[in-house]
Amino acid sequence: MSAPVRPRRSVLYMPGSNARALEKAKTIAADALILDLEDAVSPDAKATAREQVCAAITGGGYGKREMIIRINGLDTAWGKDDMEAVAKAGPDAILVPKINNGQMVKDLVAAMDAAGAPKTTALWCMMETPIGILNAQEIAAASDRQAVWVMGTNDIAKDTGAHHTPMRLPMITALGLCMLAARAYGIQILDGVYNDIKDDEGFRATCVQGLELGFDGKTLIHPSQVAPCNETFSPTEAQLETAARIVAAFEEAEREGKGVVTVDGRMIENLHVEQAKKQLALAEAVKELAAA
Repeated sequence: MSAPVRPRRSVLYMPGSNARALEKAKTIAADALILDLEDAVSPDAKATAREQVCAAITGGGYGKREMIIRINGLDTAWGKDDMEAVAKAGPDAILVPKINNGQMVKDLVAAMDAAGAPKTTALWCMMETPIGILNAQEIAAASDRQAVWVMGTNDIAKDTGAHHTPMRLPMITALGLCMLAARAYGIQILDGVYNDIKDDEGFRATCVQGLELGFDGKTLIHPSQVAPCNETFSPTEAQLETAARIVAAFEEAEREGKGVVTVDGRMIENLHVEQAKKQLALAEAVKELAAA
């Protein structure tokens, strides 16, 4: 039996130090929320943020949204305390920055177990360093507790000198290597953030590019980005109608013992049926999330 589909079209970062933002997040239609203890929190607010995000997770009120906490790296002054507290809170996932190699993944999984994280709490990994991207396959193979990779495109740009051009050609290699490794090992992968929250046209174009590259969704920095992101990463009504016809035609052909199936003049193979079923399952999961 295949695992249930979990929509991750829009994954919104929320600063863990901002109690008001954590409360507002309960009304935002993002598929998932990352309560952040790392980049969005100043050093003097780390402890307060840790308490607030753990309280938010245990207090609930976020419906069926997937809840993730991004901790500081274990090699920082806050990382071990973050892991201890967050593991006990039991979010859907713990996101860790700057994953460089497979051993880091194994150490993180061991730390999650030692801290008492529920088995249902997955590990999410930030792919954002040159050495991490070169070690993408090693990282992907390190543990099946990894559920999602998040592209840290700002750090990639910083560390490589790449520019944030409209089509992102300077970082296409990094995006592609991580995409291949993630897909090879059954890990979902999210595109990085778009920094200019006032550039609606540019944001939509980057969402479309992310979809075309194969990303499952996109990480976001502002609530205004949620709706266009959800729209882009959702199958259209026309796509869903075609998907339903493909599945129905294939099932009918199987019942009748036919070896060839065509829909709208197009030859249909197993791979097309699999893609159609994924689209239909995603649409159904989105409806369930919206109804929660």
